[in-house]
Amino acid sequence: MIHGFRGSPASVKPWAIAMHEKGLTVSVPLLAGHGTHWSDLNKVDWQDWYDVIEKEFLDLKKSCDQVFVAGFSMGGALALRLSQIRGSELAGAILLNASIYDERKRFKLVPALSLFLPSIPGGPGDVAKPGSPAHGYDRIPLRALNQVRKLWEVVERDLYLVDLPLMVAYSLNDHVVHPVCSETIIDNVYSTDIREVVFEKSFHNVALDYDAELLNEETMDFVLDVISGELSRGESIFESDERELINAEFESMVSGLSLDQSAPTTYLDELDARPYDPEGFIQPNPKLPAADQTSRFALLGIVGGGSYLLFVMSTGIDLLGMGPWPGVLGFIGGIATYIWKSARPEDDFGDGVEL
Repeated sequence: MIHGFRGSPASVKPWAIAMHEKGLTVSVPLLAGHGTHWSDLNKVDWQDWYDVIEKEFLDLKKSCDQVFVAGFSMGGALALRLSQIRGSELAGAILLNASIYDERKRFKLVPALSLFLPSIPGGPGDVAKPGSPAHGYDRIPLRALNQVRKLWEVVERDLYLVDLPLMVAYSLNDHVVHPVCSETIIDNVYSTDIREVVFEKSFHNVALDYDAELLNEETMDFVLDVISGELSRGESIFESDERELINAEFESMVSGLSLDQSAPTTYLDELDARPYDPEGFIQPNPKLPAADQTSRFALLGIVGGGSYLLFVMSTGIDLLGMGPWPGVLGFIGGIATYIWKSARPEDDFGDGVEL
């Protein structure tokens, strides 16, 4: 469980105790810069807060089969960040009045004011039930508040990376975090199973307010439903993109196919219906054209020259007294003649291109 900005484990203590009494192992770490003096918050950044909860998660993982993360207020943003980075290792996430942005105009002045103004008054906690215990700083460190703003930017940008089962719980009368934050989370994560819980009697800090018992019941029901498999993990954006790509490729393949069998004729029918043209039909394996006198001399040179060459070389008898050369010349001359005869009349055997 992760407490909120300026708060402490005391802000979620009744919630944590109730879960522990129901048999769960519960850890509520103190975030960096909290639980001492408000000025210490100005010395850390949001990554220091995240490092605390990631370390706590890794420690729990050593002794627990399944680990859930629960975050209140800014702790909800940190819970979402852990879900974005280590979502495959988490069983589920519970978000209580989680903050991921603030549309009030005064927040736009925080970066500039934080450069020269250390803090501003914080006011009392937002709890409807009277007599709630103090659980955080009474001032708002502005440099630390600017770090919250930076955390929000990263978490809201990467909401699409969250695909694990979620319980999104929020108060209708929250004076710190507007319920639109929870609506934005629900609309932008990739989780398939999202359990939405609405509190009508409590303000911001439900764990210390009138709906504390309802919060405990809904949290335990959510945990048990995830463990039993009733609530499941959603499809990640990477799996979704791969599935959409496969579907697009399949649609492109079948788009060119026609399953309409109502056509009166087929392609073979159209071929049969075409008129027969004997002049336009060429029989296979046509006869070779008759050889002319030049071709006969070429063939005589190849056969006779080759035979004379083999005779002289095999027997050593020189009938013409010129060695094998008459046979060589006759053979080469016959081949050259055949090449000349096969050339097309329009072929140009010039030395080059005339410019």
